Amino acid sequence: MPRIPADEILIAGHWRRGRGLPIHTVDPADGAVLTTVHAASVEDVEEAARAAAGAAAAPEWRDLLPHQRARVLHRIGDAIEEHAEDLSALQTADTGKTLGETRALALSAAGTFRYTAAALETAEDALTPSRGPYLTMSVHAPIGVVGAINPWNSPIASDAQKLAPALAGGNAVLLKPAEWTPLVSLALGRIVHQVLAGAGLPTALLAVLPGKGSIVGDAIVRHPLVGRIGFTGGTGTGRGIAHAAADKLIPASLELGGKSPTIVREDADVEQALAGVMYGIFSSSGQSCVAGSRLFVHSGLYDAFVGELVERVRKLRVGPGTSPDTQVAPLVHHRHRDAVAAYVDLAREEGGRVLCGGAAPQGKRYAKGAYYLPTVIDGLPNSAPTCQEEIFGPVLVALRYDDEDELVAQANDSDFGLACGIWTRDARAAWRLGRRIEAGTVWINTYKQFSISTPFAGMKDSGLGTEKGRDLIRAYQRQKSLYWGTDSAPLPWAN
Repeated sequence: MPRIPADEILIAGHWRRGRGLPIHTVDPADGAVLTTVHAASVEDVEEAARAAAGAAAAPEWRDLLPHQRARVLHRIGDAIEEHAEDLSALQTADTGKTLGETRALALSAAGTFRYTAAALETAEDALTPSRGPYLTMSVHAPIGVVGAINPWNSPIASDAQKLAPALAGGNAVLLKPAEWTPLVSLALGRIVHQVLAGAGLPTALLAVLPGKGSIVGDAIVRHPLVGRIGFTGGTGTGRGIAHAAADKLIPASLELGGKSPTIVREDADVEQALAGVMYGIFSSSGQSCVAGSRLFVHSGLYDAFVGELVERVRKLRVGPGTSPDTQVAPLVHHRHRDAVAAYVDLAREEGGRVLCGGAAPQGKRYAKGAYYLPTVIDGLPNSAPTCQEEIFGPVLVALRYDDEDELVAQANDSDFGLACGIWTRDARAAWRLGRRIEAGTVWINTYKQFSISTPFAGMKDSGLGTEKGRDLIRAYQRQKSLYWGTDSAPLPWAN
């Protein structure tokens, strides 16, 4: 069991108990309470926001040159890597994920800070073409205080993808982790706090404020000092944040839900496609916004492919995230496990055939945990709720198709447009399909590969704005233009 942080949260540069209600964080593998964290209150958000505004405007932070801020980001990245094993163990305890996955997420967070530091070191403002007797420049300035609200499925990676560019842009950040999984975000907050303090910088540049979204998240979004919101989570909550941001006339980036199609063409490498389809939906126990949860297989291959898939899915090893043999770990919380089970029950009621899984595993090992067997369902039309709504669990719905136009129509018949997978040996077909499918990310003969250097965005109800990529810092800054007069002649109205 990893060392659990003390019952303190980071408010206005100081570690102390929040004034909100207690949060009991639970190990999904056995239901045991890990610790109790007192959530932030609305008053805590107010205190943190005012301190953050002061820190963002403090000369020791405001006047840092870009390469000096980059040095701070490098130190944070190094510290994350140094503590990667502890961060991994803590995230596994809090989320249930396998240690292999949480270790990769911790190292990904370190890489995000380093990449952002490099982008900051090499970022340039521009001299724009002159259109008169003046020199024109386009420059970028910090927003001030930004809010970052993240989900429970991959906390440390999501935190880094918002914290790194926000700090690189010269801002202060109010970070709200998910109520169910605050521990690794608080541990990351301690790392950032120590680096800032060691560099002689204001520690109020980062606040970590766990609690209910309807209380703490809403207070952050609506606070008058918060000038930008970065949100990852459900589409319904994202719509509410977008409305609040519109009322305040501030920018918001929203990474929302998905119901991503994964397509197996008749010419696919079957072994590669079988492994990729399983990894795309059952890794992370399906708790991923990009999970390939709708499987489209060409009719000529469907029966053989789905039959073999089901046989392999039945053999996936379900167990605690701490076991090196585990492939499918418990879901994040018992309430979430019950919500996933309810979707499978609905599929049965609507005539779907549960080909494997469809229940919690039996046995003493699983009795107290939030486990659910990896599940494959077919026999439903693409219009069924189970095929249209994000389940966020280890549930795959299989559908057949006959021709490409029919496939594209079905794949795009969704409110979401986050990701897509294509399995084919035909490069021309992959190019054609990849352009036709409405998705922000398309994987071809691979799935769930990520790079901080590559922009990530969603279409339709899957989001607004872009994360990652070379320009990730600019999303956390304001652009302004400067005109320098060069004409010695007086202006027209001068005496």
